[in-house]
Amino acid sequence: MIKVDSQRIAELLINHEIKPSYPRIQIYKYLYTRKDHPTVDCIYNNLIGEIPTLSKTTVYNTLSLFIDAKLVNSLNLDENEKRYEIIIHNHSHFKCEKCNKIYDIPYDDIDLLPKEFEGFKINEKQIFLKGICKNCQ
Repeated sequence: MIKVDSQRIAELLINHEIKPSYPRIQIYKYLYTRKDHPTVDCIYNNLIGEIPTLSKTTVYNTLSLFIDAKLVNSLNLDENEKRYEIIIHNHSHFKCEKCNKIYDIPYDDIDLLPKEFEGFKINEKQIFLKGICKNCQ
C-alpha cells in the first residue's frame, strides 16, 4: 500500500479552499492509495471502521467537493455504477466483463474528432472500453 502523509493532504485541501477535516483527509488518502476506482459504498465500507461517525452522505458530499476542486474524477462505467479516482494524468479506462477489474490506459493527446468538429473546444475526454482482459481469456 502507498504511504500518504496526512499533513500534505491537509495542505492540498487548504490550497483548494477545502477545510481539512479528518473524514475528508481519510477519504482523499483512501482514494490516493487505491487504483481500483472505488464506489461510494466501497469507500464507506472501508473507512467506517476507522471513522465510526462516517455516513454515506459525508462520503458523497466530500467527493462532490473534491470533484468541484478538480482533485477527484467521477466515472460512470456502467448505468448505475459511479466510481471515483484521483486525477493524476489523462487516461482512458478498460473494464473486464468477466472479473470487473478496471484498468487505466494512458494516452497523450488523442484526437478522435472528425473534421466537421474542427474548432470545437474540448474540456474533457472520457474513453471507456469494455471487453475481456488477458487474464480472463
